[in-house]
Amino acid sequence: MIIGWLKGRVISTGADTVLIDTGGVGYVANAGSRLLSKLAPGETAEMHVETKVTDSSIQLYAFATDDERAWFVRLQDVPGVGGKAAMAVLDALTVAELMDAIALGDSAAVMRAKGVGKKLAERIVGEMTGKPPPLGRFGAFAADPSASVQASDLSGGARGEAVSALTNLGYGQSDAARAVAAAARNASGDDVGGLVKAALKELSQ
Repeated sequence: MIIGWLKGRVISTGADTVLIDTGGVGYVANAGSRLLSKLAPGETAEMHVETKVTDSSIQLYAFATDDERAWFVRLQDVPGVGGKAAMAVLDALTVAELMDAIALGDSAAVMRAKGVGKKLAERIVGEMTGKPPPLGRFGAFAADPSASVQASDLSGGARGEAVSALTNLGYGQSDAARAVAAAARNASGDDVGGLVKAALKELSQ
């Protein structure tokens, strides 16, 4: 059984886990500090979940949005990046900040993640450069804005859509990502049309 989403009453939170009661069953899920700071025992919460099954265990990883969950999975495509390191990266950087770091080759930003050193940060940036952002479970870039627990920055989906729009126009993935990252400094992070227009200006310079 693969668990992809949970809604229920928060029983308790720990340093890096949350215990949530869903229909009388208590699920323990790993979670980052930004998500945990939004959860309070006794309150109802919703969270996207990635189920990781190994020979010795079944672990759940909880996220505020499916966007974050999708990046959690993508990060583990990089050699040397496991669940712990992927969670640390997403706890240190929002999706938008991670996309910027990859587009601009900024491995120093990725090094802000706990336990991620220079070599691993450079590998993450290098392996992901030029690749399209990951899709959510149902083929959407955007995070779910209806969730009761949300990330502090939902602009990652808009940036992903802007990059996709530019690649559909014939621009290379790396060029499109760099242009969107630069455009996002001056355009609204959740306005896809505005990001595309600003990125086109960057590409024409």
